[in-house]
Amino acid sequence: MKQIELNLKQPALKGTIEVPGDKSISHRSVMFGALAAGKTTIRHFLKGEDCLSTIDCFRKLGVEIEETQDEIIVHGKGWDGLVEPQEILDAGNSGTTTRLLLGILAGRPFHSVLVGDESIAKRPMDRVVIPLSQMGARIAGRENGRFTPLAVQGAPLAGIHYELPVASAQVKSALLFAGLQAEGETRITEPVPTRDHTEKMIQQFGGEVKREGRTIVVAGGQPLKGTEVYVPGDISSAAFFLVAGAITADSEVELVNVGLNPTRTGIIEVLTAMGADVIVKPHETAGEGMGTVRIRSSKLRGIEIGGDLIPRLIDEIPIIALLATQADGKTVIKDAEELKVKETNRIDTVVNELKKLGAKIEATEDGMIIHGKTPLTGGRVSSYGDHRIGMMLAVAAAIASEPVIIDNIEAIAVSYPEFFCDLERLIQ
Repeated sequence: MKQIELNLKQPALKGTIEVPGDKSISHRSVMFGALAAGKTTIRHFLKGEDCLSTIDCFRKLGVEIEETQDEIIVHGKGWDGLVEPQEILDAGNSGTTTRLLLGILAGRPFHSVLVGDESIAKRPMDRVVIPLSQMGARIAGRENGRFTPLAVQGAPLAGIHYELPVASAQVKSALLFAGLQAEGETRITEPVPTRDHTEKMIQQFGGEVKREGRTIVVAGGQPLKGTEVYVPGDISSAAFFLVAGAITADSEVELVNVGLNPTRTGIIEVLTAMGADVIVKPHETAGEGMGTVRIRSSKLRGIEIGGDLIPRLIDEIPIIALLATQADGKTVIKDAEELKVKETNRIDTVVNELKKLGAKIEATEDGMIIHGKTPLTGGRVSSYGDHRIGMMLAVAAAIASEPVIIDNIEAIAVSYPEFFCDLERLIQ
């Protein structure tokens, strides 16, 4: 277990950085490249631990994947190019790897076993296993497939119409991967729109997918073709520096090549609603949108955050909670029960750790209530192995009046290995 003591003395943050490639898109680019026929070249790939777990799993499935300093090159041989793994597939800390792989493995004609770390072993997989079973998948695991380890015996799949009980891009994506292999059409209805990287990538790799209102429709038996992918900067990683720029005095931070997919920009809407001085300059790109985002020190006000906005910023809620501690008035975050089944129970973890630094924050059944503006003090806190909690606490240290000691800091490498280097680069 590693720890770090931060005594940043409330610095001004100034400068320009490019955050690492989007984690969700990095995962999917390897997956689609592995399932496509021909070469796929991926640039600005996130070489965090989660995405490297995806590469490792597909290598065990017989896919040749090269890594250079600037590119990931996937030599795909189509769906039938996957072979039965001789080893257990280890997804590490990655829920995306685990759930999306289930959708892929469900239709392949071989046996495989999928595991993850202690955190993954506690995260519910039945939300994927149940609909996949309705399609014909044969998946066994602890508590009837609710938890890993999971054993998958590939089987012929048939398309279904499935209504997601909770808004989840991971479940939707797993079913889309299964649907691409299934006989007939697969129809997936979302309660509210979630991130649509999988749909965009189906099209980018030569497939067809359509949306009918809240329903996504994909036909089985579609061949995919290798292509070139540029991974935009991860807006979930950018969020930490956007908040840091807003809450530290005399700061101005510019983030370049940030992904601006509308299903992911809830953090920018929240910053704007709270009164932050934020400017977004998009530029035209193929596939996923990108742009430059600039933020300055801002006077903030508390707001209510909930409803359809939550799926568009679910990963940013820990840093939004910190943002709210520096806003005048009360901020209410609701409809965010999904936080309970992330790497940690993020409702309880965020509340407990920010309280240690003096925040006036309380947990609710589906979110939290934050009272601001509150000065933060020093103290000893922990990420509890959750990368987003670790980065949020590091940003909190930038406005704390005393040193902050963060335990389990190694978790940050899951999504942002260079986080502290970029933070140091901005400190004036």
